[in-house]
Amino acid sequence: MKSMTGYGKGTAAENGRELTVELKSVNHRFLDVSLRLPRVLSCIEDAVRGAIGERLSRGHVDVFVNYRNTRSDAKTVRVDETLLSAYVQAAHAANASLNLTDDLTLSNVLRLPDVTEIVPADEDADALIALAKEATDRALDALIEMRIAEGERLKAALTLGVDAMAAYREEILARAPYVAEDYRKKLNERIESVLSDTEIDRTRLATEVALFADRCCIDEELVRLKSHIAQFRTYLDAAEPVGRNMDFIVQEMNRECNTIGSKANDAALTKSVLACKAEIEKLREQIQNVE
Repeated sequence: MKSMTGYGKGTAAENGRELTVELKSVNHRFLDVSLRLPRVLSCIEDAVRGAIGERLSRGHVDVFVNYRNTRSDAKTVRVDETLLSAYVQAAHAANASLNLTDDLTLSNVLRLPDVTEIVPADEDADALIALAKEATDRALDALIEMRIAEGERLKAALTLGVDAMAAYREEILARAPYVAEDYRKKLNERIESVLSDTEIDRTRLATEVALFADRCCIDEELVRLKSHIAQFRTYLDAAEPVGRNMDFIVQEMNRECNTIGSKANDAALTKSVLACKAEIEKLREQIQNVE
């Protein structure tokens, strides 16, 4: 079992190029990768998304990429000779009319605005893609390791929760057979207290109790709830992502508990049902972070 929360960082370097990928993931219904890259790195986007998609199935993943190129050919200096010529002509014209000292030198004119420009060299796309794949795989290794560790904690909490649910189901199962009998006794006592001098129609009483027993019968719901609990436990040990399946099973558990609660007509049963629903709600919250 894996959590959807985690962080991982990976770096790859070769021939003066260094690329670092950081991944931060949180829970999400599907796999949602958020990746924003500078234009110079746009060629690596598909490689990064593909590497993430191969190893993660769910979660919102923020991707941060940092790139350094320390090669000697990484940048070039470009001189705008047209603009430089215009500066020189304007300076000579000013000198002719104002009789200023001519101190034009190469170092002076190169400092004039917009004369020089530092231009990044065209990047080797294949080299960048190879670095991106390597760095992303390393970041994924760290991210998944953290997600597995968090998943173990989630598994322990979910195991406790489903065990508690199973215990409350047993309480309900043990109490259910006595609900109709208690109803029969209470109904008989009420009739006798109101109609103490009148003979009670035992057949009519038995019919009323039978109808009540049929209305409050929860055998089918308890069987289905037991089945859901067993299925949930199998997901705890599954190797593949099970978050969506667990979410569905918890909804079905809640449905059965609601039906049992609506049929309960018994204070003890209702107490156990409410406790069971509280455990289901805890499970629902926890599995939102299961991949």
